[in-house]
Amino acid sequence: MKSTELTRWARRMKNSAGIPAYRLIADLIGEDIDSGRLQARDRLPALRDLAKATGINYTTAARAYAEAKTRGLIDSHPGSGTFVKGKTATVRPSLGSYEMTMNLAVEPSIPTLVEQLRSSAISVLAQHDIYPMLRYQAFGGTRENKEAALIWLDRRLPNPVLEQVLICPGIHSALVGLMTTLIEKHQVMCVESLAYPGIKAIAAHLGIQLHSLERDSDGPLVRPFEEICKHGNVGAIYLNPTIQNPTTTTMSLNRRQAIADVCLRYSIPIIEDEAYTMLAEEAPVSFAELAPELTWYITGTSKCFGPGVRSAFLYTPGKRHSQRISGAMRALHVMSSPLTDALVSQWILDGSAEQMLKSIRREAIARLRIAEERLGKRNIRSADGAFHLWLTIPKTSDWSCSELAVQLRHIGVSAVSSAAFSTDNNPPNALRLCFGGPISREQWEENLHQVMDLIEQPSFMATGMH
Repeated sequence: MKSTELTRWARRMKNSAGIPAYRLIADLIGEDIDSGRLQARDRLPALRDLAKATGINYTTAARAYAEAKTRGLIDSHPGSGTFVKGKTATVRPSLGSYEMTMNLAVEPSIPTLVEQLRSSAISVLAQHDIYPMLRYQAFGGTRENKEAALIWLDRRLPNPVLEQVLICPGIHSALVGLMTTLIEKHQVMCVESLAYPGIKAIAAHLGIQLHSLERDSDGPLVRPFEEICKHGNVGAIYLNPTIQNPTTTTMSLNRRQAIADVCLRYSIPIIEDEAYTMLAEEAPVSFAELAPELTWYITGTSKCFGPGVRSAFLYTPGKRHSQRISGAMRALHVMSSPLTDALVSQWILDGSAEQMLKSIRREAIARLRIAEERLGKRNIRSADGAFHLWLTIPKTSDWSCSELAVQLRHIGVSAVSSAAFSTDNNPPNALRLCFGGPISREQWEENLHQVMDLIEQPSFMATGMH
């Protein structure tokens, strides 16, 4: 940063009486990022230099940087200094090619389980009159479908009721319907700085602006969320609080309570995407319990069986909300498949779903232990039951995460760069590795060897190999 910029800051501070110095400096950093005077990764002056140039004390300078960091404008690295992160505020995603490499569920190779699923599927056709299942249905599923869904939801929600349950053709379709219904043209939707890529794709298609919230190891920070809520243009917040995609973070109860409190005070609808929650041994209290009048809770079967079974259960804030969203969902998706709904209901009722879930979790944990042994616990973040992990690329590596992800996919490893998940244009140097899908433990071990081999060799050598 040039000394002339510091001189300009000092002049602005003299002419801006009544504004606390620490807040004004954070404002100035934001203005300079907006104007282009400061670019991402620009180094800011040390605290003592900032204090001396602007005529403030060291404590105020430290508070100013802390405020700017809270706003998501800067970041600090001990021993390296303070750097501009770039603008992390509201962005309108552009229509383009989003990396949608899918996170495939583990496929347990257990003959008895496979036979149980097959028998259940056959019994569905044997027990039902086929023609009614080929006709149009009212959106939201039959009473029988909803009663089965209640059994599934009861694992995570306290005393769910039938009138608030809707069966949808997959979580993704439920998200489209909710974003279409809840977010008005002048509003934004808050998301974490690392989020499910499908949200970015949906927002781009619908022309919805996303407001990126800085996150830590526990999820989105509360203070920046409240700051944007004060502006009055937040239509909803999207959260994936249990085994988050991509970082595998499970938000603590304290963080959930703090975010729910902000939502309650500002009447912000919560879209709670719990695609992975059933894979966790247990999860903290849901937002649907902390803020039931605001929360739209979604879980489904694609991560418990496989993406070919596209069935999701949407639990709404109330009966009136169910009626409202049903109209929008019917216009967008007509209905879910009666055949799929009947199959999923059968699997829940006869225990096949429970057996499948236990098998996936057991196999996923075994594969995670292999990864921890090969990659080292310090380099990865994951959770028991998850079938993806978050791998940090060492600072000493010659690779960028995007280059490494491309090379790994070329050799059959399911790797996705952090850029695919970034909503603030400041992706960390990390990858999501998926160890589900049609691979064995032996193949996963081989994949890990390939990951380590590539990380440890210079990128220009690896690139020349192809």
